[in-house]
Amino acid sequence: MLGAVGAFVGMSAVAGLLVTAAVTPAIAVTGMAANNSIGVFEGLPEYLEIGQLAQPTTIYASNGYPLATFYSQNRLPVGFDKMSQAVKDAAVAGEDPRFYSHGGVDIQGTVRGVLSTVSGGGVQGGSSITQQYVKNVLLQKCEAMPQKTKAEKATYQECVVDSTGVSPDRKVKEMKYAIGLEKKYSKDEILQGYLNIAGFGGSVYGIEAAAKYYYNTTAAALTPAQAASLVAIVNEPTSLKLDDPESKSNGKANGYAKNKERRDYILDKMYQYKKLTKAQHDLAIKTPIQPKITPSTRGCQTAGGAAYFCDYVQKIFLQDPAFGKDRDTRTANLNRGGYKIYTTLDVDLQKVAEDTLNDWMPKDYSQTVGGALVGVQPGTGRVLYMAQNKDYSQDPEVVATDPVRYTSVNFNTDSEYGGSSGFQPGSTYKVFTLAEWLKQGHSLYETVNARVQTYGGSNWPFTNSCTDSGGGPWKPTNDDFSNPGTMNALAATQGSVNTAFVGMAKQLDLCNIKKDAEAFGVHSAVPGKELGSTAASILGTNEIAPLTMATAFAGIANKGTVCTPIAIDKIVDGQGKAVAAPASKCSQAVDEKVAAAMAYALKRVVTGGTASGINDTNHDMLGKTGTSDDALHVWLVAATTKVAGAYWAGNIEGSTSMREISPAHGYTVATARNRVQESMMSAAASKYGGDPFPEVDGDLMRGVQVTVPDVSGKAPAEAKSILTGLGFDVQDGPQVDSAQPAGTVATTDPGAGSSIGKGSVITLNISNGSQVVVPDVVGKKLSDARATLSAAGFGVKVAGGNAPDAIVESMNPGANTPAKKGTQITLTVKKSAPATTTPQPGGQ
Repeated sequence: MLGAVGAFVGMSAVAGLLVTAAVTPAIAVTGMAANNSIGVFEGLPEYLEIGQLAQPTTIYASNGYPLATFYSQNRLPVGFDKMSQAVKDAAVAGEDPRFYSHGGVDIQGTVRGVLSTVSGGGVQGGSSITQQYVKNVLLQKCEAMPQKTKAEKATYQECVVDSTGVSPDRKVKEMKYAIGLEKKYSKDEILQGYLNIAGFGGSVYGIEAAAKYYYNTTAAALTPAQAASLVAIVNEPTSLKLDDPESKSNGKANGYAKNKERRDYILDKMYQYKKLTKAQHDLAIKTPIQPKITPSTRGCQTAGGAAYFCDYVQKIFLQDPAFGKDRDTRTANLNRGGYKIYTTLDVDLQKVAEDTLNDWMPKDYSQTVGGALVGVQPGTGRVLYMAQNKDYSQDPEVVATDPVRYTSVNFNTDSEYGGSSGFQPGSTYKVFTLAEWLKQGHSLYETVNARVQTYGGSNWPFTNSCTDSGGGPWKPTNDDFSNPGTMNALAATQGSVNTAFVGMAKQLDLCNIKKDAEAFGVHSAVPGKELGSTAASILGTNEIAPLTMATAFAGIANKGTVCTPIAIDKIVDGQGKAVAAPASKCSQAVDEKVAAAMAYALKRVVTGGTASGINDTNHDMLGKTGTSDDALHVWLVAATTKVAGAYWAGNIEGSTSMREISPAHGYTVATARNRVQESMMSAAASKYGGDPFPEVDGDLMRGVQVTVPDVSGKAPAEAKSILTGLGFDVQDGPQVDSAQPAGTVATTDPGAGSSIGKGSVITLNISNGSQVVVPDVVGKKLSDARATLSAAGFGVKVAGGNAPDAIVESMNPGANTPAKKGTQITLTVKKSAPATTTPQPGGQ
């Protein structure tokens, strides 16, 4: 009892100081002297820096539609004018009736609290609204602390105790800060801050979020009964919240009895202080508590079909140092910073992408087969749509319930942005061989050797300045098992002929092809893994994300300028200030003339090649199909000058051929790709339009024309030296019947005198020596003609008479043509020549 009296005396002294000075409050309990607390008081700052409240971050589509919200505390701060008078009155009446008359510390309430505490009546805070506001502000500072390491967790716990614990020093600090706040802010500002920061149970903070969560309404529309029941929760959030209908002490069965008791107390106080009329009070008391729990979902799973795009944006934020020094800091800022992130997502094209995939690659078709669509804007890098044939979930338990339908993996992106390890792009990768072909001065109509061959050992005609290693044995074949001869680069692109591209690569540096791919922004989907530059890589063996290929094709359509992909247009922080969003970086991958020639060839793929039928608009469109070995993955990447899009379908795991399964409409996955991109790219072109591709430079179309020299009769080595010296590619042809000496060149294809592009393939036909040249006997007597032809090894057949002195008028085969020995030569003759008459002299 003496201790209680001592405490009372100490508190009386503190109260006297507060009343007289209003600046030096202190609390004394049992053994603590008042002057010690006063010393603590005087050493504190004049006022508390409130700082920014934890607020949700929201991601929006480009049209302002909210996609997802992230938060650790579900709080929606609102202005004082957005709070109903009922909730303002309930807070003051229930928590601090003298709020508008004291200077931050309610002396009467403080003394009452101390007396109740020391007399054994339980801990009574006696805190004013301003003091409660201070305590919550200090606690918010604790919540913003990192809590990853053991030391950080200890520091956090110390902060919480210092902010909320029962101790004289804490109370002194709280009172000093409260007095300081009252000097700096108006009463209405403090009440607004208090109602926005207060906890309402669980992760619900602030009156607006509480109104939404418990009653599916707004703070502005709260009735007196609702307002009082929400303010009641603040007193004891764990036991008085309204979202546990099964609670025995505060559940639906007993009308949420504990909350109602506190609610009705507040309503009585509101009536006592004339904030309610008798009728309003009685009506509110009779109103049953009937919460309408409306959870505020968070995370990307709320974004529906755009969830994978949302996940991509989230990971961009978490990896950008602009939003925090490390990932933990950035995660905290995402959940507490109140950012508004406005993205590049076009909701119209996103819906087309989702609907198209659902139509052609249903979500519940197969656990092991996936499909994905992604589109970017040439010239800006803005990602316009991103969809796949799976539902999004980061919860392993959810994924386990239906692994066919759910996945956390983003098929469209690199692994560090939530994606897989990438997929082999097949022939879509050939565009980089085409780029290098044109860069090195070759042309679209230049021909190459497209025959199927086996390479290895001494027959390894590939140059690779990235590595000195050879290769083989390697026997590339064509998808249709064809074995063409020579073929120009344009036809090779249009028909996606593997062996023709191998023929092109033999004249190039494989390392440069890799560098061209990198110039277009192509990289492995796995960080730190280099692109391969083997001979086989030109046919698409590297593993690449669909977004990367879409970006590269956007560069082709954009006159060779490639822009790195971006998903965020602008960011506004919790204070309404603009924050710099990650910017696209654009660079010239190839010369504009080269890009124009590439676009010309790839347009032919769409109009009459392997991607036929995907363009039903009047806008120029380019494209390229791709099929990996055994059709484990199929692709179709296409672009106008305004939108570039990639479609991939293939094995998430396993080795099923895309030519053997038919998810929808009777098409196999391999054949359906054209229909998928027809739907997607037509929608994109219809909305964004497109410009004509540039005209192709004549040199890149036809190349430098060179006349083929006559090398007949020369040894093959000499002939090759002559022809390669002129810039031609030379290949051996078959042995042919010829009058040239056996083993020498009989003819070339194209023939001598032809004008063809530099670098074209010339075939050497080698003589077997089985022919001789037919002598010319026209104009000779038949007898002489027979003798000459017989001596050369030919037979003779005569038409028109057999007189020995008949004259040969014509012959077949003709003179000076090659023919095999023994060939019968037909001679057409005329009568013998008239006798010669010698003129006689004389006469008139």
